[in-house]
Amino acid sequence: MTSRGVTGRAMPLDQSFVGRTYPPTAPYEVGREKIREFATAVRDLNPAYLDPEAAKALGHPDVIAPPTFPVIIAIPAAYQAVEDPEFGLGKSWVVHGDQRFVYQRPMRAGDRIECVVKVEAIKSIAGSDMITLVSDLRTVEGEQVCTAYGLFVVRPDTSDTSDTSDAESVGTAESTAEAKAGES
Repeated sequence: MTSRGVTGRAMPLDQSFVGRTYPPTAPYEVGREKIREFATAVRDLNPAYLDPEAAKALGHPDVIAPPTFPVIIAIPAAYQAVEDPEFGLGKSWVVHGDQRFVYQRPMRAGDRIECVVKVEAIKSIAGSDMITLVSDLRTVEGEQVCTAYGLFVVRPDTSDTSDTSDAESVGTAESTAEAKAGES
């Protein structure tokens, strides 16, 4: 398999990576302030995210995190696959295409979360590779909190500039014509 780099990737991703699982991440301590900062950043000011008493009134032991909060754990965990030199990707060529979460319970302040990432699928569509990663987020005690499904798009290599396109040639010709017109 050719690895990505300055010259790019010469072939589709290796299907043998489907099913590969990466080691658990270091525990992430979910704190009230982190939840508050995230809720404020995404402009979701639900009292259950900000006020322990409001969360307790809803039956939670402490404030809970907004539904997309686990992305701050799942995306860094996904870097294990994205940066795996055997996989042959380069971060500069990977864009995050989609994310969804399936919950067993809300994530809450005081949780210590570990994340295990698995390569679920690799597809090639219209010249790009699509990688689905599944992130299993559990407390350090082993209680499953949620599963995050992330789709990552590996764009084709466009770094070869030796072949000038017609559009670039037209743009250059127009610039030259404008410059000459300005000289008159």
